Amino acid sequence: MAAMNPARLATTKPASKTVNLERFDPTQVQLLEEQCILVDEQDRALGSCSKKDCHLMENINKGFLHRAFSVFLFNSKNELLLQQRSDAKITFPGRFTNTCCSHPLHIPDELEETNALGVRKAAQRRLFIELGIDPREVPVEDIHYLTRILYKAPSDSTWGENEIDYILFVHKDVTIKPNPNEVKESLYISRKDILHFISSLERQGQVLTPWFKLVVENFLFDWWDNLHNLKKFEDHATIHRLAAETT
Repeated sequence: MAAMNPARLATTKPASKTVNLERFDPTQVQLLEEQCILVDEQDRALGSCSKKDCHLMENINKGFLHRAFSVFLFNSKNELLLQQRSDAKITFPGRFTNTCCSHPLHIPDELEETNALGVRKAAQRRLFIELGIDPREVPVEDIHYLTRILYKAPSDSTWGENEIDYILFVHKDVTIKPNPNEVKESLYISRKDILHFISSLERQGQVLTPWFKLVVENFLFDWWDNLHNLKKFEDHATIHRLAAETT
């Protein structure tokens, strides 16, 4: 999982291969111009790169790595809110995943690194965009940063992910109004039912997003069993390097 280093960043430009975007949803195409945060494997910010260029496999294979986050929101019944990504999404369309997955932008508010404040602000922004959750219902103080994972996964031959993913937990009741351009379906699921749910999806030929699958396989159930004692799982020093997903 070789990542871009500062010396190479100065001399390596992202490939902007001609990609036919006409078949994609225009709103999602417009979002490809957002500027993500390029990082090295120690999560040191190196600069900015468009969402499009960050997610082209041609650049990922050169080592381009960016910062991301995954939110896991649980209600007062300790049920996890899942979403099925809209079919309009350019990467991993139609796949089931955790509550919200996206990227902080290369803007001052979301570059703040103390206590992962910038990432948590980005999560608050995207929870509203994707699920219609009012930011007043999820103040940044209620978004808890646990740890980070690093993984790489292709979506298809053109698009993929290579990111350092901040794991964020929220434990409260909220009102949701999913944005159909982002979310095809949403549901709360209990701990005892989730493995059956995943097995049911697999029997139907459906695949989880690679980052959610990795979290389920490596961490989720320990965290889920300790929603009222997550402090002991906080590890801001480690970046867990997980096996690449090739499905």
